[in-house]
Amino acid sequence: MPSMTYRDAGVDIDAGDALVDHIKPLAKATSRTGVMGGIGGFGALFDLKAAGFVDPVLVSSTDGVGTKLRVAIDTGMHDSVGIDLVAMCVNDLVVQGAEPLFFLDYFATGKLAVAEAARVIAGIARGCEIAGCALVGGETAEMPGMYGAGDYDLAGFSVGAAERADLLPKPVQAGDVVLGLASSGVHSNGFSLVRRIVASGNVGWGDPAPFAAGSTLAEALMTPTKIYVKSLLALHRAGMLLAAAHITGGGLPGNLPRVLPEGFRAVIDGSGWSLPPVFAWLARTGGVVTDEMLRVFNCGIGMALVVREAEVEAATKLLTEAGEVVYRLGYLEACEGEAEVRIDLPSGWGA
Repeated sequence: MPSMTYRDAGVDIDAGDALVDHIKPLAKATSRTGVMGGIGGFGALFDLKAAGFVDPVLVSSTDGVGTKLRVAIDTGMHDSVGIDLVAMCVNDLVVQGAEPLFFLDYFATGKLAVAEAARVIAGIARGCEIAGCALVGGETAEMPGMYGAGDYDLAGFSVGAAERADLLPKPVQAGDVVLGLASSGVHSNGFSLVRRIVASGNVGWGDPAPFAAGSTLAEALMTPTKIYVKSLLALHRAGMLLAAAHITGGGLPGNLPRVLPEGFRAVIDGSGWSLPPVFAWLARTGGVVTDEMLRVFNCGIGMALVVREAEVEAATKLLTEAGEVVYRLGYLEACEGEAEVRIDLPSGWGA
C-alpha cells in the first residue's frame, strides 16, 4: 500500500506556514501597549495593568460578516471583509464603554489559497489599526470536504476592557436626546435579502451601481462597515455619552431598546435624516416595505447615542471633529413597561 500524506488528504501544512509568514508583519503593525509576545504561541497574553487599567471589567464579543462573505467570494473582493469582521465585533464592545484591546480571527476553508487568505487577513489587520486594537492571533483551518471550491468562512473574537465605574449604559431621563451617526452603507447585515434583491433585479455585480456613480454594484455594496471606536471613546471619556446602540440586524427598532431601561421610549423623527440612495434602491427594486427596511437594515444610521439635552451641541461638535456625520434623531420619554422605540416617518420617506 503506498504511503499516504496529509497533503494527499487535502491539507497543506506548508501553505498554512506560508500564510503565517504573511500574517506576522500585519499583526506586528497592530501591536499596542499591553500586548505580551507575538504570533506563534499557544495563546496570546495581555497585561491590563500595562494598558493603564486600575479596576477593569473585561468585555468580549464574537461575530462574523454573514452572507456578505458570499458576495466577496463570488466577486473576488476579499480586501475589505476583514474590516467588516473587526467592525462587527469592536462596535459591540465600545457601546458598552469598553476599549477594544485585542482581536483574534478564525479562517476556515476547504483548500487554502495563500494569496487570497492573506488579502482577507490584511483587511482584518487594517480594521484592528482603525479600532486601535491588536491582532494577537487566530486559527487557519483547512478542512477538505467541508467547503465548496473557493469558499471560506470567517469569525472574529475581540476582548476589551472598561473601568468598572465607566461601563455603559448610564442612567437616562425623559428629555435626553437621541443622536445618530451615519453608516457607511449596508454594513454587514441583511445581505441574504440584498443578494435576493440583486438576483431578482436583472443586474449583475459588475454592472454600474444605479445609486453610486463611478462604482460597480459590488463595489458599492461591499463598502466596509464603519468602525466607530475612536469617536465614541472620545465622547465617552468626555463624560457626555449615556448610552449607545450599534445598529445591526434588527435596525433601530430592534437595537436601541437594548440599551434603554424599562419605562423609557425613544421617539425617533424620521425627518431627522434622509434614507441613503443604496437603501432607497434596495427598497424600490425589492419592493421592500418601510417597516421591513427599518427592521432589517441600518437605513443610514450605524450608531444611536443618548446624551443630555444640554450637551447636544458639544457632543455634536466633538463627533463631527472626529469625522462623524451626526443627526439629531429624537428624544426619550417615559412609558409603561419595557423599553421601546417609536419611529414617526414623514409622508414619502425613503422614496
